Amino acid sequence: MVAGEASGDLLAGLLLDGARARWPGLTASGIGGPLMGRRGFEAWWPSDRLAVHGYSVEVLRRYRELLGIRNQMRERLLRQRPTVFIGVDAPDFNLGLEAPLRAQGIRTVHFVCPSIWAWRANRVDKLRAAADHVLCIFPFEPALLARHGVPATYVGHPLASVIPMAPDRTAARAALGLGAAERVVALLPGSRRSEIRHLASRFFQAAAHMRRAQPAIKLIAPVVPSLRAEVEQALQASDMAGQVLLLDGRSHDALAACDVTLIASGTATLEAALFKRPMVIAYHMQPLSWWLMRRQQLQPWVGLPNILSGDFVVPELLQDAATPAALASATLAWFDAPAKMQALDQRFQALHLELRRDTSTLCADAIQKIIES
Repeated sequence: MVAGEASGDLLAGLLLDGARARWPGLTASGIGGPLMGRRGFEAWWPSDRLAVHGYSVEVLRRYRELLGIRNQMRERLLRQRPTVFIGVDAPDFNLGLEAPLRAQGIRTVHFVCPSIWAWRANRVDKLRAAADHVLCIFPFEPALLARHGVPATYVGHPLASVIPMAPDRTAARAALGLGAAERVVALLPGSRRSEIRHLASRFFQAAAHMRRAQPAIKLIAPVVPSLRAEVEQALQASDMAGQVLLLDGRSHDALAACDVTLIASGTATLEAALFKRPMVIAYHMQPLSWWLMRRQQLQPWVGLPNILSGDFVVPELLQDAATPAALASATLAWFDAPAKMQALDQRFQALHLELRRDTSTLCADAIQKIIES
């Protein structure tokens, strides 16, 4: 298995639960993170080695390192010849690894359909060459892939089973030392070092605007422990040190506790939707990366809650629009729109039900069919 970044580690860990229940003697190894490690996964490299930010500029800077890791993986797997290889997300890395493995007769599964429906539609050709089967986390994807000759199974989104339908805000606040009646904003500027570099200062400057407008507001920010130093530096530079409660991890506690979240575009926005939280989605990257991404974009939305709803149900402030003042204004605006918040809650309830499936078992079922075919 190869899983990149924290989101891939979570998905792969849940898949491993179903696989170990089906095959108690299973061994799994490759590239993974701590959640996979708790399930007995042997990590040859940690998943954060694959974390990159942007469309191409940042990838180019680390091209030789990533290519070297992928080449070593390929040679090792061709020697060991596993029963099946599962690439979890990270399509830029995994599709290029899966294709030669499949050509040599190793069964390949790609978990999470690349966002060919959002941007980079040409990836479907690479996917067809690389994967024997695709495990899809959104219900519309298998039919789309079938039109391109790619076998696929909808397995639901694992997060929809992990996150409760009715999160306990009171308990989450008590666990974080927050009052039940306080206004709480969660700041989630990303889980990658480059995202912190591009977004953390903007988010904390936006937090300063919020604090000036509403002095009693509480601000919390879950932090990947390995990035805490960079986050604290951004907090100091924004003159917000001591005014934002930093949490080591605990992003789900933060989302359960908050009223509204200011959040980086990515998987975390879907988590926020499953927690039924109003949000403002923001993103910023290198100008060239942004230009290249926009050229490939196929839909008007970037955030997953909007893509899945087919509408701008929450604001998106991207690139030059993501100024601290604009981010603060859009975030605070939710507090003055209770009817809109209630309508959003109902919309996210329906989305949660649509995505909630027995993902671990469905993944194991699909993998078993691939092995037996």
